Amino acid sequence: MTEHPAPTILVLAGKRDGKLDPLAERAGVCHKAVVPIGGRPLIGHVLATLEQAWADARIIVSIHDPAILEQVEEVQRLRAAGRLEMAKAQHGIVESVEEASKRAEWPLLITTGDNALTTGNALRALHAHGMDAGADVVLGLARREDIQAAHPDGQYGFYQFKDMAISNCNLFWLRDPRAFSAVEAFRSGGQFFKNRSRIIKAFGLMNLIRFLLKLETVDGAMERLSKRFGVKVVAHRFEDGRLAIDVDNERTYRVTEELLEAAI
Repeated sequence: MTEHPAPTILVLAGKRDGKLDPLAERAGVCHKAVVPIGGRPLIGHVLATLEQAWADARIIVSIHDPAILEQVEEVQRLRAAGRLEMAKAQHGIVESVEEASKRAEWPLLITTGDNALTTGNALRALHAHGMDAGADVVLGLARREDIQAAHPDGQYGFYQFKDMAISNCNLFWLRDPRAFSAVEAFRSGGQFFKNRSRIIKAFGLMNLIRFLLKLETVDGAMERLSKRFGVKVVAHRFEDGRLAIDVDNERTYRVTEELLEAAI
């Protein structure tokens, strides 16, 4: 595998719809990012992994109120090393990425503040795939079989393609600003995949029909998306099913806690 200069890493940690997350409310904290799990705040696990993935990668955390993270040990350490800065989270995912990207050097590797099971190997593999494949956008995915092998309760929702059922790993890679054309569909955030009209507008009716009828392979779907958006979109399939498990609710909190303990 060719060694490439480190990307800028963006951690999305904004509040969805500005509301207090139920896990944060249960834990008695003001933000999901600082919910304790496995002996440290949730985002602390993510930042510790990013810190080790590359010795010199810049890290940007997108959050509505940076003061929330002032007492997080990993934030203090990375800031002292000159490696971490904050960006103001916006009202939607794409808007938050655009705002943060003003401070970034490309490529941009994106993850989330609740992705506690991600690994340095996964981050480096995603970056290398994007660089070596000449891609504009890379989506990190895992197969249903690998996720269920990691933990039977790790993930219940999957996207079924002709060749496999997959789930995303909250790991994305963008080569440069041109890649925004492929994520434009997600502007304004919200529950995108529950809104059929937004899906049709973004991906096209025939593409949607092929997906619903399971007529498309994962790679075939990436080729169709590439043609629609005019940028090269590729999938990177991880064998480590843990990567598709993030902390979304009580169930995935329990699963993540169990897997963190097992890794010690």
